[in-house]
Parts: sequence; structure tokens; C-alpha cells
Amino acid sequence: MNDNDSRQLVEKVLAGNSRAFQTFVNEYKNLVAHIVYRMVNILEDREDLCQDIFVKAYQNLFQFKFESKVSTWIARIAYNTCINYLEKKKVPLYDDLAPEDTSLDSLAGINELQDDLYEAENINNIVRKEIAEMPVKFRTILTLYHLDEMTYAEIGSITGLPEGTVKNYLFRARRFLKAKLTARYQPEELYQ
Repeated sequence: MNDNDSRQLVEKVLAGNSRAFQTFVNEYKNLVAHIVYRMVNILEDREDLCQDIFVKAYQNLFQFKFESKVSTWIARIAYNTCINYLEKKKVPLYDDLAPEDTSLDSLAGINELQDDLYEAENINNIVRKEIAEMPVKFRTILTLYHLDEMTYAEIGSITGLPEGTVKNYLFRARRFLKAKLTARYQPEELYQ
């Protein structure tokens, strides 16, 4: 949806058009679900959080000033709602990214995974499993960048982190993922 269409949709929602709000939900539900499902592991709570996010968006839509994309604004609401939920549940948001059995010095000697590994279904499943086990904020930044194809600036706007910190966390998350994959799997396992 382009910026002009987004503006018209928001104006219709603010005017009380319930169909427009349903369109709004349909337009952004995949983005919201993607963020919630990456951040929250408890299946029973995911749907409630998604609904909460759209309620918050509806209640605060009058404050939206089109200084960013609507998708960035609603992604920030989703992110903050999940962070609040996780803090209440006392889930650690940042963990030490170095795997227990791998020192940072030993990472320098690890061979690069070949690009063609990423095309295989088996590696996709393995990578998704390993990403799901990463600390919440790191897996969120990793997926926003690689799966949702957001820029550093958009991720920074969503998370409230400076762009440099986003870049640093993305670098650390990639390094952590690579270390976990090379420590847990033999190259031939990744080819299956």
C-alpha cells in the first residue's frame, strides 16, 4: 500500500468507517502476527496480543502524524506490546549471545556456510529453529531485517534503538546464528 492509500485509509478509519478499519486490520495483520510470533513463544497468548495491538492502534490512530510509514508505526506498537508482555512474564530480553561451547576466538576459524545451503528446505527449517531459540530482541531484529526486509532506520524506529545499535545487534545475531549452526550441525546434515 502506498503512502497516499495509507493516508486515505487512516482518514476513513478516523471518520468512523468500520469497513475501513477491517481493511486496515487485513493490511497489517501479517506484519503484526509476524512480530508477535517471533517474539512470543506461548501460543495461547499470541492471538490476544495481536488483538491488543489492533485495539491500541485504533485508540491511538488519531495521534498518527504520517512522519513514518503506517507499517512502521504499527510494527512499533506490536514490538512495544510484546516487550511489555515479556517483561511482565520476566522473559530475558537480552542474553549473552556467545554459545556456551563456542568462544569468540574459535569463531574466526569457522568456514563460511555456502550460499546454496540456504536454498534447501532442510536448512530453512534448521535456521528457523535456531532463530526461534535466540534472545527475543536479537531474533526480532534479525527477522525484521531479513524476513520483513526493513531498513536499519525502520527497525530503529520500531525498537527505539539507534541505527548503530541495530547494526551491531544484527551483526551479533548473525554471528551467534552461524556459531550455533556450525557447532550443532555437520555440513552434510545441512545438505539433507
